[in-house]
Amino acid sequence: MHPTRLDPHAYRTAEQLLRHNRSKLVLGGKIRPRWIDGGARFWYTVDSAAGRRFILVDPVEGTRHPAFDHQRLASALAAASGREVDPVALPFAAFEPTADAIAFHAFGERWTCALGDYASARTESSPARNVLEVVAPDGRHAVFRDGNDLRARSLDGSKDWALTDDGTHDRDYGANPDYYMYSTLLPKIGIPHLPPALAWSPDSTRVLTHRSDQRGVRRTHLVQALPPDGGAPQLLTQRFAFPGDERLPMAELVVLDIASGKAVPAQAEPVAMSMMSPIARQWAWWAKDGSAVYYLDQQRDTKVLSLRRLDPDSGEVRTVLSESGPTRVEPGQYFAQAPMVEVLSAGQEVLWYSQRDGWGHLYLYGTQDGELRAQVTSGSWAVRQILHVDEERRMVYFLASGLVEEDPYRRTVCRVGLDGSGFARVSDDDLDHEVTVPPGAAYFIDSASTNDIEPVTTVRGWDGRVLVELERADISGLVETGWSPPERFRITAADGETDIYGMLYRPHGFDPAKRYPVLDHPYCFPNANRVSPSFDPGFYGYDAEVLAALGFVVIAVDGRGSPGRDKAFHDASYGRIADAVGLADHVAALRELALTRPWMDLDRVGAFGTSAGGFATVRAMLDYPDVFKAGVAEGGMHDIRYAELGVAEAYNGPFDAAAYAEASNVDIADRLMGKLLLVHGGLDDSVSPQLTLRLAERLIAADKDFELLVIPGADHVYVGYDHYLNRRRWDFLVRHLMGVEPPAGYRLTPVSLDMDTVDELFG
Repeated sequence: MHPTRLDPHAYRTAEQLLRHNRSKLVLGGKIRPRWIDGGARFWYTVDSAAGRRFILVDPVEGTRHPAFDHQRLASALAAASGREVDPVALPFAAFEPTADAIAFHAFGERWTCALGDYASARTESSPARNVLEVVAPDGRHAVFRDGNDLRARSLDGSKDWALTDDGTHDRDYGANPDYYMYSTLLPKIGIPHLPPALAWSPDSTRVLTHRSDQRGVRRTHLVQALPPDGGAPQLLTQRFAFPGDERLPMAELVVLDIASGKAVPAQAEPVAMSMMSPIARQWAWWAKDGSAVYYLDQQRDTKVLSLRRLDPDSGEVRTVLSESGPTRVEPGQYFAQAPMVEVLSAGQEVLWYSQRDGWGHLYLYGTQDGELRAQVTSGSWAVRQILHVDEERRMVYFLASGLVEEDPYRRTVCRVGLDGSGFARVSDDDLDHEVTVPPGAAYFIDSASTNDIEPVTTVRGWDGRVLVELERADISGLVETGWSPPERFRITAADGETDIYGMLYRPHGFDPAKRYPVLDHPYCFPNANRVSPSFDPGFYGYDAEVLAALGFVVIAVDGRGSPGRDKAFHDASYGRIADAVGLADHVAALRELALTRPWMDLDRVGAFGTSAGGFATVRAMLDYPDVFKAGVAEGGMHDIRYAELGVAEAYNGPFDAAAYAEASNVDIADRLMGKLLLVHGGLDDSVSPQLTLRLAERLIAADKDFELLVIPGADHVYVGYDHYLNRRRWDFLVRHLMGVEPPAGYRLTPVSLDMDTVDELFG
């Protein structure tokens, strides 16, 4: 007899909830504004029950309406092109408005449509924007890489000239570190490398860039087993520094004059850029009037952060201010966020973020004397993002977390005077607010939601007044799948004192009389949270919903050591990455939650995760074998001694052989007791496949049973292989925790390239 098989309906539902499909079930959940008239107006697309619509918004007039008559445009375009055109699925994704017409690309040609009589006609096609170029603000010139150098060209095609001519392989211009600049993901979207790292001056006459010095940086290697041409395997070599290495990529800042070609190098030590260019990180920028360049310079041990001013005419560099501390000094709690540093008053003042009082607050300094003029914000809460500084009114607007008792991770829109007076909440509710600010900052777009309240998106003035409502998300399609909102929980950490927060996802068709296997879905690295306070579950949160559809209880926890709270909470993981950011707190959460939820079967607990979550999954099984009986670890950072230098040293401290050995799953592999599936992409240039192979080698030496899946052509996020990886993950967990067989012969539909993923990774 065949063992019991899971109903294939569970797999079909889970597939509906995958990241690329879920957006179809939440209509009006997100908007992406496309600015018009310098941000005075904007348009966006929204999917509705009636199909996709283009919406035009004028915040000053308080209007929102279709950008054009979709039916009339479809009919006119069909007549002019001789092709069928569906008004609810128009054959273009973007348009360019003029006073009385729109222009767009469709059917491989460029068209204009007059919005009076809707007459549509082919027009001379303007050259498509080259994604490898960086275009000047005035739209007249662009700069691009030419080998190891930079070139400029006039967009009217009249001129093309060299900006630099002395670049070499190890000292090239505008290059990010290799794993980012030449990512193995990029060829899948049809480009060989990223555009150059540079910033145009406001007047479009100069560019800030850097000469990237990678001399002596360690070379690491990947093998492309089956190249696109089908020939012999190829070796892919990267410059990739490990913790403790003497040499890491450095950025030598330089200002280039577009017209004269004059180069003005910074008269200062180069800036470390182990992860990415300081320009790509927004750690280097032009003053609003173009009179200076400002950049952040962090000491390698991350304990000193300085703001420096570069004179673009002379190259002279001076230090505006510096801050030091016993652990990381950062311009924000999250690695990927823009720094919370604003130079004001024509260079006379600077708004500076600091955690010196144990939280994350803003301080106002003079730039000439370095004198502290005011602590702008204060209290047992944290500033999360500067939204807008109104210099005329001497007011700063920002997002803060910690002001909502129910959930300290929810973001609130606030304002305060630059002298620290007049603090007030701009948003008048306890929801989580995600904010987008247009060029010119005349208003803001606000998406307000919680984990169990769908988003409402509005345009608001800085007084909080709603100027126009844009969308109320329709989640009826999501609910029809059997989805239910996750439960936000608060439990006590393993220390018996600290409150920690997480999310619990109930299985579809939940019956409290039954007992369900439980999955922990960790990320567990101090640079990001695992749980989102908004309706959007976040980059890794989708998979928790998916596994709940298969019949698992799934939890996700932000344990001690993760960001988003006070400095001490974040620093709990400093030098202690071996603890996988509060993994003991995950165990405490399981046990406390199960006390009042007898339907959680703690005899059938597993874990799954990617990257740092892959490391945490294995670590959970090695440190707590009595709790975690099965796991799927994908792209795991299993031995931090061979991880990316910048991330490792920032969060685990300067390299120390003994301390870093403690953070190695490889060295304690002989503890494995449960069922383990290891997965890695063969072309993962972010977390090398060698880290999983090192662990596999040690497991074999310890005579441990495990499964190993290497996906030869996959990168760190498995683009193009999602369907295969998802099925293998589901099958493994269903077999080893549910104790049943997966549906016979079920195959997931391959996923087209997820541009949302690309946007999140590369902007």
